[in-house]
Amino acid sequence: MNVSRRPIIWSIAGTDSGGGAGLSADQRAADAFGVHLCPVVAAVTAQNSQAVTQVQAVSPALLEAQLAALADDLPPLVIKTGLLGGAEQVAVVARWVDRLRARGPLALVVDPVLGASTGASFADNEALAAYRRELLPRATLITPNRAEAARLLGLSDPSGAEAGDMPALARQLQGLGAESVCITGGDSADHQGLVLDWLATPQAAGWLALPRVETPHSHGTGCTFASSAAAALALGFVPTDAGVLAKMATTQALQFGYAAGQGRGPVAAAAGFANRPGLLPALSWGERADFSRWRLTPVPDATAPQPDLGLYAIVDSATRVVQVLQAGVRTVQLRIKTPTLPDAAWQTELAEEIRQSVAAAEAHGARLFVNDHWRLARELGATAVHLGQEDLQALGEAGRAELLATGLQLGISSHSLWELARARTLAPAYVACGPVWPTQTKDMPWRPQGLDNLAWWCAMAGVPVLAIGGILSGEQMALAARSGASGVCAVRVLGDDPAVTVPALQQALDVGRSAAQRLRVPALPHPSLASLHGVQGNATGK
Repeated sequence: MNVSRRPIIWSIAGTDSGGGAGLSADQRAADAFGVHLCPVVAAVTAQNSQAVTQVQAVSPALLEAQLAALADDLPPLVIKTGLLGGAEQVAVVARWVDRLRARGPLALVVDPVLGASTGASFADNEALAAYRRELLPRATLITPNRAEAARLLGLSDPSGAEAGDMPALARQLQGLGAESVCITGGDSADHQGLVLDWLATPQAAGWLALPRVETPHSHGTGCTFASSAAAALALGFVPTDAGVLAKMATTQALQFGYAAGQGRGPVAAAAGFANRPGLLPALSWGERADFSRWRLTPVPDATAPQPDLGLYAIVDSATRVVQVLQAGVRTVQLRIKTPTLPDAAWQTELAEEIRQSVAAAEAHGARLFVNDHWRLARELGATAVHLGQEDLQALGEAGRAELLATGLQLGISSHSLWELARARTLAPAYVACGPVWPTQTKDMPWRPQGLDNLAWWCAMAGVPVLAIGGILSGEQMALAARSGASGVCAVRVLGDDPAVTVPALQQALDVGRSAAQRLRVPALPHPSLASLHGVQGNATGK
């Protein structure tokens, strides 16, 4: 029996007498993530599936009393706001955010519910000014749609061309103090059948994309997205990964939407969204929104055999390439670190190392991935390269297009959900998941992925997954193989004499692959990067 306490979030929002949006949708999203939601009523609405007929904000005193009642017994890791009702209610929320942050870490997700989809307005100019003054500077993440973003910024024409530039809107909102922004695009035009949300956080910025769900039942979509993001933050995910999970949960909620009246029915968030590969979004590398150039990976076929990367040796010289090939390895990465001040002699030496490694791989019928130096590798006859995400980002749009045009097979590192979502856009030969165990090979901020995240990667990536990081024994090799990894990296474990170590490692890999049962795929992955706000939830997926 699991007796661990669920992370607590507060939703300060409005009721929906039709059960579609507001606190009703927030509760469904919290349940889907396994967090405990405290519903704090800021406004009462009279509405059904067709119209909102009345909105009544609760008094500031009653709102204050609800928050005071919760503060000592059920303190939150995250507060999510929805319909607040007026400037006075906004001020109460801001005061409580400051009080709670004086006690400990607290994230704030602001869903600026400024009006109903039927056209009813929920915020006057005074309330808008209070949002700008009180909430945006305190917000960890805000999740407006395009029209709401434009209203928050005071644009005279929320439907005009100026409001259509979502990255620019996000930058302006960040300029008002919001740490992270996700402008949702469900109410905007499709881009080749995709719904695009612009996500801008301290970790990354790009378009989150999934195919549009054709349904008449979309009531509560914005509430679901914001509450899902809040739940993910409470579980310890950073805002970018929270955005990925919110996109997944909201898309499934749309797929599960149902009729409940004569008008638009509610979306229905539910557990299990994070185990459906088709819900993992793509994330662009920048602002370019021409997705005809994206190489989106298909939903993985569980019955299809995965390419076998086998024992994947990472070595630093052509001599070591020859050693591991003679020992029986058939997938090798040549990783030669660039010196701080590379000179002509080093460039000549690097070219010779690559040339000899390419020749050795061809002679043994093996695959060679050259780390980083992709232009030189191609000139010297290599057919595959490996790049880290920072290197790919630094190439820019033109550089990535040039790389893809070469036809080189591409291996990509990934350490987080958003990096996996970005890697998928380039249709890589594999995605590396790491570090699986603690490693000192590289100085990195990432927490160990563990076997649970590795198994999740293998189930969700849609491309072969390579396990990397901290693999120092045959037992670890076997466990990584049991997770479903197409390949397992060997670095220090190769030792001085690969002829001695490789056969035992190969045997361990075979044992792991032949195991009767694969390792369990968790309901949710766990965070792999420390939260900026010190929020440490219990992302067990239970």
